[in-house]
Amino acid sequence: MDESSLVVGALLMLLALAAILAVRARYRSWRAVRRARRASRGERRAEKLLRNRGFRIEARQKTLRWAISVDGQPHYCQLRADLLVEKSGRRFVAEVKTGALAPRPSNVSTRRQLLEYLIAYRVDGVLLVAPERRQVVELGFPMTAAAMEWADEAG
Repeated sequence: MDESSLVVGALLMLLALAAILAVRARYRSWRAVRRARRASRGERRAEKLLRNRGFRIEARQKTLRWAISVDGQPHYCQLRADLLVEKSGRRFVAEVKTGALAPRPSNVSTRRQLLEYLIAYRVDGVLLVAPERRQVVELGFPMTAAAMEWADEAG
């Protein structure tokens, strides 16, 4: 094999690798766009579902800068709740989840997220909304007085 054949072979391998990487990036971008569209569609359906059940939408994509204590020092986190809603004088964070696993209260990540929102946003409750199932579930977390006191001091 002569030197020019090696160079051509190396260039072809580089081109093939570049093509594979480009296709992979395009696929990831397509999936992200598809996921964002699904989430947006889910949030619109969730709002309608909540309104039909007597909730009033107070805010969408409500951000909150929240401080937790790490070794006695404040550590700031940015939170974003899908919806803040109200019904009969009670305020809720409503988290919209689409897909097969996320809308389930048994999903540990979803449960922890909702507990964090309950404490940080200081609302009366949290709702898990699964628009694909036409389901609105209120989750309750038993809280001790000491836990609530700690949350007041940290936030």
